[in-house]
Amino acid sequence: MTPNFPTDYSSWGAQDLSARRRQQIRQVRQAPADAGTVVEERASGWVGAVIGVEASGGMKVVRLEDRRGKVRAFPLGFGFLIDGEPVELVPPVPKKPEPGLRRTASGSVAVERQRARTARASRIWVEGTHDAELVEKVWGEDLRHEGIVVEPLHGADDLVAAIAEFQPSPQRRIGVLLDHLVPGSKESRIAQQAMSLPGAPGNVLVLGHPYVDVWQAVKPQRVGLQRWPDIPRGTDIKVGTLRALGLPHANQRDIAHGWKQILGRVRSYADLEPTLLGRVEELIDFVTVD
Repeated sequence: MTPNFPTDYSSWGAQDLSARRRQQIRQVRQAPADAGTVVEERASGWVGAVIGVEASGGMKVVRLEDRRGKVRAFPLGFGFLIDGEPVELVPPVPKKPEPGLRRTASGSVAVERQRARTARASRIWVEGTHDAELVEKVWGEDLRHEGIVVEPLHGADDLVAAIAEFQPSPQRRIGVLLDHLVPGSKESRIAQQAMSLPGAPGNVLVLGHPYVDVWQAVKPQRVGLQRWPDIPRGTDIKVGTLRALGLPHANQRDIAHGWKQILGRVRSYADLEPTLLGRVEELIDFVTVD
């Protein structure tokens, strides 16, 4: 009996290739489209952070916002990259909170049904409004529970005079968070002067982070970058950063709007660099000692 071979031998290769593709697809890991995850859509090259998943035209689509604030929607599924790795985007899994347990944005266990404590005399001072807004977003609930007020200094230059006027004591402690507190910097010299004031030792704690501006304490992946851009000397770091992000940067209004976009990407302590997290937690502990 003569075997019934196919006459179109080319179909063998096509079938084999199709099988391999199916096998490759099955091996691609699934990744939940959690808000804030930075992904690339392979066909278009569009890179953006996930801002939501929704139903559209009978299918699930994921909405991605690029670093310029533009939004596009793509069908959920295959064809995406995360850190260069092919993935299948799937809907995020709703997180079930533990019964009776809720955590604040700082990761602390929330205290429910308790009024904010009357403000203590002790204070936390930060350099500017943006620093204060970032601390409020992540630690605000904890600070209200502890009765701690965060106040902006609007620059480190007046720190020594401000501490002298405040007259710190064991009942009136000051925790100070400075930008760019590294050896040899202007901020390090100011910190040394501040700690030499009468009443400062034991009642004043000056800590800082290595970043020129608190913007850089936000993980760059939150705005679709692998690392924050290097801004040349002589260029305002906020202006240079917004320019590198492709955002308007001509005036103070543009800077304020750009910061709001960056701050809006911060959801919790997990979106901040550890060098900032540790310093803020230490300052809170310092000013809440009874």
